Amino acid sequence: MTVTMLLVTVVAILVGSTLQRLSGTGVGLVVAPVLALLMGPALGVFVTNATTVVSGFLIMLAVLREVDWKRYLVFLPMAVLGGIPAGLMVRELSAAWLNIVIGTVVLVALALTFGLPKLPQVTSPFLTALTGAVGGFLNTSAGVAAPAMVIYSKISGWDQRSFAATMQPTFMTMGLISVVVKLAVGATTFAQLPPWWLFPIIVATVFLGIRAGGWLSTRTSTETARKVAITLAGLGGLVAVVRGLTML
Repeated sequence: MTVTMLLVTVVAILVGSTLQRLSGTGVGLVVAPVLALLMGPALGVFVTNATTVVSGFLIMLAVLREVDWKRYLVFLPMAVLGGIPAGLMVRELSAAWLNIVIGTVVLVALALTFGLPKLPQVTSPFLTALTGAVGGFLNTSAGVAAPAMVIYSKISGWDQRSFAATMQPTFMTMGLISVVVKLAVGATTFAQLPPWWLFPIIVATVFLGIRAGGWLSTRTSTETARKVAITLAGLGGLVAVVRGLTML
């Protein structure tokens, strides 16, 4: 890993974890397309998954009282069911098509998450389970589970504070599931992993991002943070699609 790659990786993770602390989502949308371009789509999403494990755990410690554990326990097994076929897909697709998939998922997810009109409210255990499966599939394949969860929160009328809190253990668990599934099915091997010293750097960077997000939360609106996340994620997704197309 070159110094330039390391610096870009650190900046992407810092920005993503800061936005995660501000609005409850951000790591996957910002980090996945950037790392896919830097490290290749399979490894880039793998490192993104590892990052969401760290960010989800650290932020969860501050919001434990507001977590909806009942919904989380529905998401958990369904994320496993969604993650397994996604891991197999990552193993079989070429780098070009994985770039296209990741970029397209990010762009479509942004359009659906922030472009949908007001949706009718529906409360259903089946909808909760389906969301967990879709989130697990998207997280393992593209490192981006947030859009499925955001759409679910709108449809179910989920309180924003409880939603943002519950997403932290949810993203942590989905990231862990994605890492385990990819190693188990051979989509990523231990030989392909980046050097070991990158992971302590990720932990330290996430910690700094969370601290920065906490500081900014009293000075910056959630709307501003969301606009920054949309812009960065959109640019990253577009570049990933273009790169994939040129590799075909």
